[in-house]
Amino acid sequence: MSNVSEKQVAEKLLQIQAVKLSPAQPFTWASGWKSPIYCDNRKVLSYPYVRDYIKSELSNIVFETWPEAAVIAGVATAGIPHGALVADQLKLPFIYVRSKPKEHGMGNQIEGVLQPGQPVVVVEDLISTGKSSLEAVQAIRAAGGEVIGMVSIFNYGFDVAVKAFESAGVTFKSLSNYNALIELAVEKGQVGPDEQATLQAWRTAPDVWGK
Repeated sequence: MSNVSEKQVAEKLLQIQAVKLSPAQPFTWASGWKSPIYCDNRKVLSYPYVRDYIKSELSNIVFETWPEAAVIAGVATAGIPHGALVADQLKLPFIYVRSKPKEHGMGNQIEGVLQPGQPVVVVEDLISTGKSSLEAVQAIRAAGGEVIGMVSIFNYGFDVAVKAFESAGVTFKSLSNYNALIELAVEKGQVGPDEQATLQAWRTAPDVWGK
């Protein structure tokens, strides 16, 4: 996407407070990392006009980048609704991937119908380290699907994620990213010079920041 489009998406996420910046009082992620930013794209679902915009932008990327896609896959849990919306927009079959196989019933990790060899595009709400996203990719490949790409709403742009995706041979695109968000926040006066330096320092070494 163009830098303008990335900022337009970032602005909508800020408007509905799906993204919050708090350099002075950092958040704590599930991983234990301290972070001056928190992204909760599930809030998009509660705002119909923003939801429709995000659906259209995700669908456009899939249609333009991977026209051969035969199946859309959502990553549980936050990627499921956005993936389902994209699949509906493009009139494609939809599946979703659990973090691990169910412990009852059929024991499925992938829900829905996936035929061997089908080209699959994976939809995520957010890419951080890439670990959970690539675990979903691995599950689809193990089931015989061909993952041709992944698209997300937001991406932190961590080097560890870029390297992980390269190693896994997965192309990914995002509607917006951390750099576009910070640029926008600076332009709108929501972030001062000191806070900008803090945010950039976190982006460089998130695993040790704040310790």
